[in-house]
Amino acid sequence: MADVARLAGVSMVTVSRAINEPQKVAPATLARITAAIERIGYVPNLLAGSLASKRTRIVAALVPTIANSIFSETVQGMSDVLAGEHYQLLIGQTGYDAAAEHGLVTAFVGRRVDGLILTGIDHSKATRQQLLRVDMPVVETWDLTPSPIDCVVGFSNRDAGQAMTRYLLGRGYRRIAFVGGADDRSSSRRAGWRAALAAAGLGEGPWLELPPPATVVAGREAIDALIARAPDLRAVFFSNDALALGALLQCQRRGWAVPDRIAIAGFTDTELAAEFNPALTTVHVRGREIGELAARTVLARIEGRGDLNAVVDVGYSIVGRASA
Repeated sequence: MADVARLAGVSMVTVSRAINEPQKVAPATLARITAAIERIGYVPNLLAGSLASKRTRIVAALVPTIANSIFSETVQGMSDVLAGEHYQLLIGQTGYDAAAEHGLVTAFVGRRVDGLILTGIDHSKATRQQLLRVDMPVVETWDLTPSPIDCVVGFSNRDAGQAMTRYLLGRGYRRIAFVGGADDRSSSRRAGWRAALAAAGLGEGPWLELPPPATVVAGREAIDALIARAPDLRAVFFSNDALALGALLQCQRRGWAVPDRIAIAGFTDTELAAEFNPALTTVHVRGREIGELAARTVLARIEGRGDLNAVVDVGYSIVGRASA
């Protein structure tokens, strides 16, 4: 750093400010410092800097998987906001496993990241207790709770599941099945499905719980299993678009007209949902917006702002298309 300062003709304090808070340095001075850094090949010692400032300028985010495009959108939203404020984003994949989540939380807390963004509101007792003890901003996402660990940005999966089932009921379907994963958010969507059927005076339809990950192949196998089990089935609500699209393709292979023989509905509204024929009826979820708001919320907590909402509901919407 001393060599950079000497070459740029500034103090070491100014070099430090240019690295950590470049927006506070005059453009001409910042250009000289940047040129000096590139010429020398200087790499800042971030560990030493974080010990001095008690900031790492790193936020960690835990997602079930980045193979699902909706979580990729959420990660992109986080990354864009954090990069704009000169923060780095670390990603951990839990694989929908509570023990894996706890291990990643422990690792990130041990590395003193400035904040944590988690997927979901259901965590192991050990994870929740650990996060309640540490002095670190935590933002939970993709669901809602009145009692978050710190803050939460998401929507009610139960309400969304109930709304989609009501939509199908309103279209005249009565024998409605549900297919979802073993994760908590999918279980909440199933609870909404069950509540809507009960409110309509209908008994619970058949349902399947599938192991993660949710894939097109799993959706194909699920629709075959359901039709074999309940030939009079009229509609299936899938908790994930990948499953629903796999079922749509299988219906076409089998010659089962959609929606005349059986209606198909999904969840999340991925890019492909509108491109299929028939286009997929689904629940639109604002995945990228969740990531952006989660990042802004964690930054506000890092900065000690007290004017933010602890619970942010981004909502959802039903997108009616030709498949139902």
